[in-house]
Amino acid sequence: MRFGYWMPIFGGWLRNVQDEGMSIAWPYIRDLAVESEQHGFELSLIAELNLNDIKGHRAPSLDCWTLAPAIAAVTRKLELMLAVRPNYHSPSLTAKSLSTLDTIAPGRLSLNVVSSWWKDEAAQYGVPFDVHDARYARTQEWLDVVARLLREDTVTHQGALYQLDGAILEPKPGRLPDVYMGGESPKAKDVIVRQADAYVMHGDAPEVIAAKVAEMSSRRADTGQPPLRFGVSGYVICRDTEAEAQAELARILDVRSSPEAYASYQDFVEGSQLESRVSLEEYGVSNRGLRSGLVGTPDQIIERLRAYEEAGVGLMLLQFSPQREEMARFGKSVISRYAG
Repeated sequence: MRFGYWMPIFGGWLRNVQDEGMSIAWPYIRDLAVESEQHGFELSLIAELNLNDIKGHRAPSLDCWTLAPAIAAVTRKLELMLAVRPNYHSPSLTAKSLSTLDTIAPGRLSLNVVSSWWKDEAAQYGVPFDVHDARYARTQEWLDVVARLLREDTVTHQGALYQLDGAILEPKPGRLPDVYMGGESPKAKDVIVRQADAYVMHGDAPEVIAAKVAEMSSRRADTGQPPLRFGVSGYVICRDTEAEAQAELARILDVRSSPEAYASYQDFVEGSQLESRVSLEEYGVSNRGLRSGLVGTPDQIIERLRAYEEAGVGLMLLQFSPQREEMARFGKSVISRYAG
């Protein structure tokens, strides 16, 4: 099992708690990234949203592609999974950015390709917004162009959305970045089994995840490509006793969320095709993180993690609050013991 975490670009993960004792200031982000390697974390997902969908639209939100090179420069081993939404980025310029970033962090880059769901944000920022299946058509062509530029000497492409005339990209990265994708609609799954290296899922019980792993593995086998890898999001509450963990859970689910934050949640539900209804209680933590059930003592959490591993999961993408303190606790209490 590999352990990763969401970089706290929003200043927190809890919609019902205003002040989580976290910061978006660079010293906080820098120290958190450096310390995460010492705690045993191997990967960080840096999300890409220009509006803050956790704390409300007017709350701060850091830019993934500005933050990434700074984090790359101060870490040594950490894989940086950079979120990218194809409707916001030229594929050729993204390939150029990846090529340059690879000189800073050789072999440590990957992509989380997100077929953008937030119509209001796109309107505010003046970028195209495609209806659902058209998003994935864009994603398919976008990924084709990026991959060709990163491996071919000269690229000419005449597609429905992108046109390149003899494009040259140097230097080439040492390896192509892995592509992580998520999605629950039939069209999303079709694109993922053909073009992704790994499927990342919202939090859910191990038995539910196991069924998804089996489905996507079977669909992948039909393509003749190497097997998919699988990741799951989760929110962690690790305490010395179960009672302490449950008390913290009750605190973060006390519904006092702002109208602005709840509005962004409604935007997400209306703009996505989800396999299950997201409850108001689950709204308190993003990415259905509480469904992963990583709430309890270290022993209880380790048992749950082993169930995910048995289900076929190789990566846990975790959220914590307050992040630095709780990641340190998790590293000492769980990661250091898990392999043993």
